[in-house]
This record gives sequence, structure tokens and C-alpha cells, in this order.
Amino acid sequence: MMMLRSCYRCLGRRGGGDGLLWHSDLKPHASGDYSIAVVQANSNLEDQSQVFTSPCATYVGVYDGHGGPEASRFVNKHLFPYLHKFALEQGGLSADVIKKAFHATEEDFLRLVKRALPIRPQIASVGSCCLVGAISNDVLYVANLGDSRVVLGRRVSENSKRKVAAERLSTDHNVAVEEVRKEVEALHPDDSHIVVYTRGVWRIKGIIQVSRSIGDVYLKKPEFYRDPVFQQFGNPIPLKRPAITAEPSILIRKLRSQDLFLIFASDGLWEQLTDEAAVEIVFKNPRAGIAKRLVRAALQEAAKKREVRYEDIKKLDRGIRRHFHDDITVIVIYLDHQKGSSNNRLKHNAIGCTSAPVDIFSFNADEAEEDMLHAVPDK
Repeated sequence: MMMLRSCYRCLGRRGGGDGLLWHSDLKPHASGDYSIAVVQANSNLEDQSQVFTSPCATYVGVYDGHGGPEASRFVNKHLFPYLHKFALEQGGLSADVIKKAFHATEEDFLRLVKRALPIRPQIASVGSCCLVGAISNDVLYVANLGDSRVVLGRRVSENSKRKVAAERLSTDHNVAVEEVRKEVEALHPDDSHIVVYTRGVWRIKGIIQVSRSIGDVYLKKPEFYRDPVFQQFGNPIPLKRPAITAEPSILIRKLRSQDLFLIFASDGLWEQLTDEAAVEIVFKNPRAGIAKRLVRAALQEAAKKREVRYEDIKKLDRGIRRHFHDDITVIVIYLDHQKGSSNNRLKHNAIGCTSAPVDIFSFNADEAEEDMLHAVPDK
């Protein structure tokens, strides 16, 4: 199996009436179908996402950037090839393979930051959450940094009031969660201000809510906050040790016959919908366009909170729209197990990879990332 270095982009369309909403038609994977949708709120889309399919494995990635789009775009391009490389070397997927791929991606991005710092000092404060799912031989692997989330829709017994249950499979690494705050504080017993409550939320060093990410180098490497170039760009953050890490939480789960579907999404969805509400929407509606339906349900909720209509939000420009909701990425993976509904459509040697556009507004492909990389001298 050959991992594609570049996914096919833009093989979808904008959502009718909303120029910042993109979705892809229902596509087959080795054990079912999948659906992707993305809506842009930021001036530059900071969410990136991809699905890689082959007859023997399915990979899913959702990367929610912050501080800029560079880190999420970088992860989108480099993480899957590393997963494939290490899986080949070690004879298959494992927790160790996934950790090595995350570590290699983090180290590569660190090298890029070091090269780019003299001309783009703000690159040291760019980072990305990173949620990855992989299905191989009826085993699901989930790895996560940050607060993107995957939720399983699981069939429950006939006697139950509800026919489907929501089961969260990832850990939210966000200091809004008390357990995560305590974890961070325990790692920094000599820093009473490692987590502070500011602007209505808990933040690490008063800056960032997530405790794990790719990038955010200025919160991981003391040498960066001491660099005169970076000090001119922003307020230096004195560090004795990394304030956040790139160590993923990993779950490995044997898929069961009652497991119906998986919802992978950036926190833009989960800010608006509960796990249970999202699972009910997927369970009760047709497969075609299901990811777009979830995005629109989240946008309806965002509009309701601000006492406006979704129709009004549609008219807003990117950037301004961020005052109403975040970028939202949703990937729904249906699990058909032995039904074979999609296996027949996925040809024996078929390998495919689909990514959402780098930027919905411009329907851009890789130009933005290439511009950044070409501006950085090789050493």
C-alpha cells in the first residue's frame, strides 16, 4: 500500500447559499461510507482535514489550528506519510507507531520554525490540535492532542428508550476541564500562575486553553522566548520547562457489531452541539450530506445563542463571522462491518485521499503553504 503524499483537494462543493461552507459527496472506505464538511469563520481557514482510504485501512485526520493556519496545514501534509512509513517499518499500526509519527511531525515543524523565525517571528506562536483515527483489521486507533473530539454512535438494546448511545473516545486536552487543569498544575508545582482564569476562561500562562498541541513552540522551548527576534514580536513567557506538550492520548478499541458510526470534529462543532445531539442527528438522517447537516445544526445553534438567524450569519464575511462561531470541521465515518455495502465499491487496489480545501473562501489548494515554505531559506 502506497501512502499518497498529497490528498486530492476540493473534490466537493460549497453549501448552497453559504459561500463559506464546503462539503464532499458521500464516498466509500473499506468498511462503510464517509462524509466531510467544513465551514470557515476565520480570515484564513485554520481547520484542516483529510481521509485516506485503501482496501485494508482508513485514516482520518482533523487538525484545528490556532494563531494562524501554518501548523494545521503542515500537519495535514506530513503526519499521514509518517504514519504509513513507521507502520511499514514495524509491521502494522500500534501505539508506538502513532507516537513516533506525532513526534516526527512535531520535530519537523520545530525545524521549520527555527528556519522561519528571522523573517516570520510569529511562527513560534502558531500551533494546532491534532485528532487522528485509523481503522485496520476491525481495530480502531484514536490519537489526540488538544480539544478536537471523536464520538462513537453505538446501538443499544431494544429495551432502551434510546436506540443509539454516544460514547466519547478521545480526551479533551483543555484546561476548562478540571482534571486537565490539575494535570498541568501537577507538572508545574513551582509555578502558581501556570493556569490562570482570564477573559472568562482558564488559560495556560493566561494565553492558551489547550494543554497539548503540535507547534506553539514559544510555550515549549525556553530558547525561543529568549530570542531577541521573538521578543520584539510578542511578550516573552519565562519558562523553566515546557508549558504544553505534544504527547498524544491514544485509545485502541476492537470494533463491535453495535458500533454504527464515528463523528470526528473540531471543537467548533462541540461548542454548539452535545455528543448526544450530534449522534442523534446522524442516526436519524440519511447518509448523503450528513456531515453538512451536522455543520448546519451547529450554525443554527450559534445563531440562536446570538439571537440572530443562520441566514444572517451566511451574509457575514470571513473574519467577522468568527464573532459568531469558530471554523468547524466534521467527518462522519460509517461502520458497516460485514455488510459489504461499500467494500464492493472500493476496488481491490483502490487507494484514495480526500482533503478539504486549504481555504474555503478562495477555494485554495496548497498555494498558501507553499508561499510560506518558499519564503524560508534552506540550511
